[in-house]
Amino acid sequence: MNAENKIAVDEVYEVFDLQTENQWHVRRSSAAQRIEKLKRLRAAVLLYEDEIKSALFLDLRKNEEAATLELDAVYGDIDDAIASVTEWMKPVIVETSEAFKSARAKLVYEARGIVLLFGAWNFPFTLVFQPLVPIIAAGNCAIVKPNELSPNTSLIISKIIKDVFDRDEIAVFEGGVDLANRLLELPIDHVFFTGSPAVGKIVMAAAAKHLASVTLELGGKNPVIVDRSANIEDAAAKIAFLRNMNTGQVCLCPENVYVHEDCKDQFIAVAKATYSATCYIDGELNTDVHGKIVDKRNLDRVRGYLDDALAKGASLEFGGQVDESTQSIHPTILTNVPHDARIMSEEVFGPILSIFTYKDISEVYKSLHKQEKPLALYVFSEDDDFIEDVLANTSSGGVTVNHCVMHYLEHNLPFGGVNGSGIGRYHGIHGFKELSHERAVLHTVIEA
Repeated sequence: MNAENKIAVDEVYEVFDLQTENQWHVRRSSAAQRIEKLKRLRAAVLLYEDEIKSALFLDLRKNEEAATLELDAVYGDIDDAIASVTEWMKPVIVETSEAFKSARAKLVYEARGIVLLFGAWNFPFTLVFQPLVPIIAAGNCAIVKPNELSPNTSLIISKIIKDVFDRDEIAVFEGGVDLANRLLELPIDHVFFTGSPAVGKIVMAAAAKHLASVTLELGGKNPVIVDRSANIEDAAAKIAFLRNMNTGQVCLCPENVYVHEDCKDQFIAVAKATYSATCYIDGELNTDVHGKIVDKRNLDRVRGYLDDALAKGASLEFGGQVDESTQSIHPTILTNVPHDARIMSEEVFGPILSIFTYKDISEVYKSLHKQEKPLALYVFSEDDDFIEDVLANTSSGGVTVNHCVMHYLEHNLPFGGVNGSGIGRYHGIHGFKELSHERAVLHTVIEA
């Protein structure tokens, strides 16, 4: 271990010891004190807006609109917590059973303690500060590690946290896998991780050594079911556009589309037209709106899925070009993807849309039941009975009907996965509860 690494490791342990002692003070903080912290955080984000946008462009080629969406998501969560945390913190009175009819019962929400927060690279700013909001609102301390694949955003995150918080409450460390592994050795109370299912398993195994609770926001191959009754033009345009969101590097992007065979040709025609209109100028890829794949390793990974599928017989309906100079993969549509293609079993995290057809909906259910439960499922239909049948015969973290991704934006709904796509929920009050321990309290009556 060189001297620089030793200093970093020593500081990690020093911070953990400071937070171990200070957590009992932080957990007793009032709603007003927590609101003040959130207000300071909001002011700092606002102060550094231009630097944040510049960092997001350098790391992922996010344009002004995309960067603003990241910022707005953070502002929205902060504002919601500021408006609501006083109510969230109130004890919940519980009606007692007949055996304890003279007693008083309640639920109180106490902080989990020290939370280890790992950021993700695809939304490197949002996916640090959105989880940090309920961590603060619930009265926790935190050790934060931004993602090293977005180094410019990691740097500005570090600057904001150090400006706003003392390290005995919220601390930040920049680094790669070695640092992550070192942090996972700490006897943390809770781990909040956003990333791939493969790494999620490593995080969960490490947390188990200390019996720490976890929130794992993972991913999966989000399916879309398009019914004959759906507005095909509307469905295809929305699905194609949102598949290309952040160049497909979003855990909620639609990935595998199951279209009734009667609607296949129309669906593909609209999807192709959508990409032509939104991603190209005079036939050239518009890199001002089409972001880059985060690094060469991921570029090669996504290209590998595409090459493998085509080699095994998939049909290329649109796109497929790879431009290493701009680190871009063009929006791509595949059909006739064989079951043994790697793209069928691994999350793509890139702008490839695979389209399948069905005659009877039972064919789709049979296919989905063989796969891991996804983070999201999308249904396009004007038939309420069809929609309810899909809900009854599938499982996913969340569902949006006649759109994609939108359930994530509704703060009154919990967001999270199920089994392979994640553990735990957050957003709004659901995040506050996730980052709290719901403590049962019973006041018994002393008999005279």
